[in-house]
Amino acid sequence: QVQLVESGGGLVQPGNSLRLSCVASGSFFRIGTLAWYRQSSGQERELVAKITDTGTMDYHDAVKGRFSISRDDYKKTMYLQMNNLKPEDTAVYYCNAEHAFLNLDHELGLDYWSQGTQVTVSS
Repeated sequence: QVQLVESGGGLVQPGNSLRLSCVASGSFFRIGTLAWYRQSSGQERELVAKITDTGTMDYHDAVKGRFSISRDDYKKTMYLQMNNLKPEDTAVYYCNAEHAFLNLDHELGLDYWSQGTQVTVSS
């Protein structure tokens, strides 16, 4: 299984930056896809960004040019650098792992989620 623990959320003013970190631990040797999701009050959870183990990335249109996703598999850590934050970025942010492998031919059948961290952008 995979356990995900994230940190780095907080309160910032519009235009400032934050970096979220997500550390993975557990019985796995590779995670195919890592992603960041967010959910604001009264809204559906939405994909913010994702990155595969081959480096392919995808971003929500609302954050393109402002957010950057990255991963360091040696540290088992994923990051979300958030620049030029806007009030509409306010949400609970979650990291997610899909296609985790126990070994070369044994894929774990579940996706995994962090506990979530609050990001509030306000003046």
